[in-house]
Parts: sequence; C-alpha cells; structure tokens
Amino acid sequence: MRLFLALNIEPEVRKRCYAATQLLRAAGPDVRWVDETKLHLTLKFLGEQPESLVAPLSAALDAAAGQSRELDLVFGAIGAFPNFRRPRVVWIGVAPDPKLELLHHDVEVACDALGLGVEGRPFRPHLTLGRVEKDDGRALREAARGLKVREVSGVRSVDLMLSAGGQYRVLHAAALRR
Repeated sequence: MRLFLALNIEPEVRKRCYAATQLLRAAGPDVRWVDETKLHLTLKFLGEQPESLVAPLSAALDAAAGQSRELDLVFGAIGAFPNFRRPRVVWIGVAPDPKLELLHHDVEVACDALGLGVEGRPFRPHLTLGRVEKDDGRALREAARGLKVREVSGVRSVDLMLSAGGQYRVLHAAALRR
C-alpha cells in the first residue's frame, strides 16, 4: 500500500487555490499539474507499506493529533523547489505557524516509534501544484511574479491517505482537538 499523511483542505479553498493559479498552468506546458481534488499538505510520505501497519499507525495518529488543536492554514506566495531557475516542484506556500510545526513534530515522533523513521529535511509546508518535467523556469517565473494566493483553510484532522491507481482515499482521519 502506498501511504502518506496529509492535512486535507476544504473543497471550496482547493477550488479557489486552483483557480488562482490558472496563469501558472497556462505558462507551464511541461508540468504535470496536480488535479484540483488532490491538493493537500503532505505531513509525511510513507511510501509502500504493509496493510498490517494501518491499525497501529491509525492509533498512533489518534494520540498525536489529540495533542494538537484544530488549526487554520494560511496560503500565500507561489514558489518552486529548488527555485524558479531550476524548478522541479511548483507550490503554494503556507504561512509559518507554531501549531503546525508542533503537529508535524508529534506526527514524526509517532511515526518514528513505529519504525518509520524521521524525515531528514526541514519541514517546508506547502501545497504541491505541479511537478516540472522539463522547463527552464522563465515562463513559470514570469507567471508567478507577484502572484499570491490569499486563502485560509481550517484543518480538523491528520489523514492517513492511500494512493492507488492515481486516486487518493482517506483510510483514517485522526481528529485534532477543538
């Protein structure tokens, strides 16, 4: 099973984020753009895992999520990893939030206790808009210049997601505290 942990955003916010980035999609023909319905914030990518992991991971997520309060994600700048000179991933940034950082930390600790390890890179919260297949970044850089997405989405759970056949499905939603 191909699994990941996500913060899913409200459908209306996904729709507005997608619409706000139309100029980018028009400027980047060699980009595999993420479908509107799949926009989410990945907390941790787990890759291929056995089905037997779902129950203990769900319990660990319930405990970790129960330590954090519901939060609002504030979206803003458009960017690229590593940058727009050599773009590989185009994204919408999420404003820094100590509650989000703590939630990410608690999820990492819960995953580490199950033998899933800790991510070695700094946490850079974002919504992936697309993966660049080949592009020098000029057109994307121009389209992104001055473009901001001004949206806020409430987050009520940490979701254990299954990725299969190009579709995403929530296997378990670990509720955050109100």
